[in-house]
Amino acid sequence: MKALSMQKSLVILVFFGVVICALLSGCTSPTGTEIIPPGTTVPTPLPTLQTTAVTVIPTPLPVETLPAEQAVDLVLSKQRPDSSIHLLYNGGKGEVYVQNIMMKVTLSNGQVIQQYMNDGNRKPRRGDELVIEGTRSADFVQVYLTSAGRTYKVKEESLILSYL
Repeated sequence: MKALSMQKSLVILVFFGVVICALLSGCTSPTGTEIIPPGTTVPTPLPTLQTTAVTVIPTPLPVETLPAEQAVDLVLSKQRPDSSIHLLYNGGKGEVYVQNIMMKVTLSNGQVIQQYMNDGNRKPRRGDELVIEGTRSADFVQVYLTSAGRTYKVKEESLILSYL
């Protein structure tokens, strides 16, 4: 019984000691006697900014080499006499990974044409071919291949008819 009353006394003594410390610490801090009213702020007009239109040109992607196990053969050519551009898919070691092939042609007159080898029903197969009507001048061709879920830029050429 004596131990229990001793613990209660100790807890009460510690409690009062903490309260006295808290009161004394508040009384010793310096306070300013002068009260400063908050200043009134005058809104300043925001400076006007002149904006100019900026044309953003995307950074062209470099031509990438497919990993060895995903390698396939693509033949790009420009045919005479009609200047048509042909992309022939010959398959290869990685044909099981190929999901889609896209040919993007920028004609010399500025027109851009895109064609996909995947028609939505099946993956590209050996012997599939894309044909886009080109011009008699230089046409710029980019070929993108989606293999194993990743898209690679596999060809980028400027095609010109050779008259030799």
